[in-house]
Amino acid sequence: MKAVQLSKYDQQPELVEVPEPEITGPLDVIVRIGGAGVCRTDLHIIEGQWEQKSGVVLPYTIGHENAGWVHAVGDAVTNVAVGDPVILHPLVTCGLCAACRDGDDVHCAGSRFPGIDSDGGYAELLKTNARSVVKLDPSLEPAAVAALADAGLTAIHAVRKAAAHLRPSQKVVVIGAGGLGHIGIQVLRAMSAAEIIVVDRSWEALALAEELGAHHIVRADGEQIDAVKDLTGGNGAEAVLDFVGEGGAVEDGVAMLRRAGSYYVIGYGGRIDVPTIDIISTEINFVGNLVGSYSDLSELMVLAARGLVTLHTARYPLEEFASALHDLEQGKVRGRAILVP
Repeated sequence: MKAVQLSKYDQQPELVEVPEPEITGPLDVIVRIGGAGVCRTDLHIIEGQWEQKSGVVLPYTIGHENAGWVHAVGDAVTNVAVGDPVILHPLVTCGLCAACRDGDDVHCAGSRFPGIDSDGGYAELLKTNARSVVKLDPSLEPAAVAALADAGLTAIHAVRKAAAHLRPSQKVVVIGAGGLGHIGIQVLRAMSAAEIIVVDRSWEALALAEELGAHHIVRADGEQIDAVKDLTGGNGAEAVLDFVGEGGAVEDGVAMLRRAGSYYVIGYGGRIDVPTIDIISTEINFVGNLVGSYSDLSELMVLAARGLVTLHTARYPLEEFASALHDLEQGKVRGRAILVP
């Protein structure tokens, strides 16, 4: 089968022929990929940022946002059948460790992360397990929702934390209205009545944010902190969801918080450098966010089926993966790039 594999860090991946995955265990599921999201993390992987953390052996197939149709199943799989449309939770989890038993499968002690530390979905077929597949509503097409498997899942994971504390009279700042942020805005609208302020450098991204329900848009032109302070009566927002995490966004996000506010770290690449006295004197909180749980993904698919969350996509044939990666790096993708085998 065809697959896009990384054979050396800091070099362009290659489209190669590799053996098809096979069923070897009773709970195995092989999925025929209908769409694979192109994520900024893929760029970081290619650059080698994940080399030490993932420990993956090269070459391997990248791609961790995947959806498609069930191609084959092990003899103990009962939740899906061959031909079912599915989206894949990005982690392949054990179901037996303490975290899985608690429903916190994001922190499974024995998980694999296809596309990060094992073969992913920039390919025609992907092997996962029965615990990782969420059956799609008939109204949802795999390529249209594939990137929700990580971008959307990460967004809902962070928004659920923030929404649990936000009241209708309060304000939340979203930094970045791109691939993750435009999903986060929609999830916020569905799960919270708080007033949403979106900050981005791009007028196009801000226009999309406004279409999706942002109450206020602020261009990051050097005056964004003052603009947010004006919109919050000089106090700052109760919550900041940072979908960028680098290039000055971290410093901006912390400055946009009010006392006892919470800063949700979603995008990454930068550093948090805040004097400890500033943290304790204002009682601000820093909350890390990885991907969400299987339950998060299931609930996100309910929102998608109801039309409350839609993914803006640009589709590329698998053979044009290099163009998709280039366009993402250059900021030319509106929403999310999707590879379609």
